[in-house]
Amino acid sequence: MYSTAFCPYCIMAERMLRARGVTEIEKIRIDQDPARRAEMMEKTGRRTVPQIYIGDTHVGGYDDLAKLDRTDGLVKLLAI
Repeated sequence: MYSTAFCPYCIMAERMLRARGVTEIEKIRIDQDPARRAEMMEKTGRRTVPQIYIGDTHVGGYDDLAKLDRTDGLVKLLAI
């Protein structure tokens, strides 16, 4: 998950993932490494955080994660 230190949506995304049983979340802090910000923007086409990946699947931001969770897609994706 691409994130920053004080991003409320990053915190909410992490809580949601942990509530669904995720124990390890790799956080890539783009506020500490400008090269990683450029990497995120190139990979996702987006500028905002969080940008969440589950395995090789780009989920998107917090709103995308929440929508996926509401439709039971998150549980299915985590089961893979």
